[in-house]
Amino acid sequence: MSGTPPNFEFRPMRDDEWDLVAELIHESTNSWYEANGKGAIFSGPPSDARLFCEVYEALDPGCCLLAVCPESGRIAGSCFYHPRSTHLSLGIMNVHPDFFGQRVAGSLLARIIKQAEQSRLPVRLVSSAHNLDSFSLYTRKGFVPFLSFQDLYLEVPAEGLGIDPPGDEIREAAPADVPDMTELELELAGLDRAKDFSHFIENSAGIWKTVICRDEDGGLLGFLSSVNHPGSRMIGPGVARSEEVAISLLAAQLDFFRGLSPVFLLPVDAARAVRAAYSWGARNCEIHFAQCLGEPQPVKGVILPTFMPETG
Repeated sequence: MSGTPPNFEFRPMRDDEWDLVAELIHESTNSWYEANGKGAIFSGPPSDARLFCEVYEALDPGCCLLAVCPESGRIAGSCFYHPRSTHLSLGIMNVHPDFFGQRVAGSLLARIIKQAEQSRLPVRLVSSAHNLDSFSLYTRKGFVPFLSFQDLYLEVPAEGLGIDPPGDEIREAAPADVPDMTELELELAGLDRAKDFSHFIENSAGIWKTVICRDEDGGLLGFLSSVNHPGSRMIGPGVARSEEVAISLLAAQLDFFRGLSPVFLLPVDAARAVRAAYSWGARNCEIHFAQCLGEPQPVKGVILPTFMPETG
């Protein structure tokens, strides 16, 4: 489109627009990666990206802001956001290639930041170090990087990796574990995401796995979730008191992805965990920064974020 940018309408996504937003996410994301010499993120049909609408509307109904072109009625951009008691997290943001350069992303971001300011909450996100347009958008608004992560992927053989997880016993999480998981993440990362953990463990969609590690006295040492869906095969979120615990949790999660290639993020300074992942065959695919508008709590232990859901 050319000429004067339209005066976009900004409003929440409707239920009958999920497929349109899924197409936008699919086309916008793949378009950027392919234009920058990388492979498409979504290898399947646009319907795979409907996962974002399904999960995010289940967790945070009405928290997807759209920019709609009044001339054509087309959705020019979308941004999911996730209010929590401790913070507001920015989820996936997309602008259709036809509307690049028309300040759509900045306008969406400004409106969500205003909501966070009214609630006196810091705004958090995990942004790509490769997408400098996106990185600049956030830093211009005052976001500051405070953690760096290596994105890794691993092609898990059909028979598994044959890893004997070291350290303490790992088991799948149960609803009774949610209070301890919430308390541990609040201690290590300053985040309160109890409803997220309940959603993973309830697993009504059949796509989540969560494992925990406790010491011999029953104290929680760490936990790690994952999603296994054509629209996102990713390990995280999770926290661990030590790298040894993080390695054990990651090894357990990888066993759920036999014959698949999940992605996971490890802090760049978690040297032992990164070496362990390399020894299993992991390869780097990107770098991401955790950024915050406001004061992030100092991080303890090992933090493993995710892009599904981006609620941290």
